Amino acid sequence: MKSPRVSPDEAEIIALKVLGFLATDPNRLSRFLALSGVDLNDLREAVRSPEFLAGLLTHLLEDESLLLTFTAEHDLDPRLPALALAALGRGDGA
Repeated sequence: MKSPRVSPDEAEIIALKVLGFLATDPNRLSRFLALSGVDLNDLREAVRSPEFLAGLLTHLLEDESLLLTFTAEHDLDPRLPALALAALGRGDGA
């Protein structure tokens, strides 16, 4: 099966979808914010940072259950978040 390609713009969109997904569940969002050290008040500014977007994707990739729930809810190939991370210049996309 051919691996899908993800552009940097598509990677940003996927990362923002991850944020939206986390925000639908207060426990998921709270956990991410606590682990990332980002304050809820600083979230709007943080989303402009490629490092923050990469952090969202990394957080998702570190929890297989969360990854599979996200990709199922968004009808995405489970490989896309890793490819998105690579497209942002972080990770190897494997």
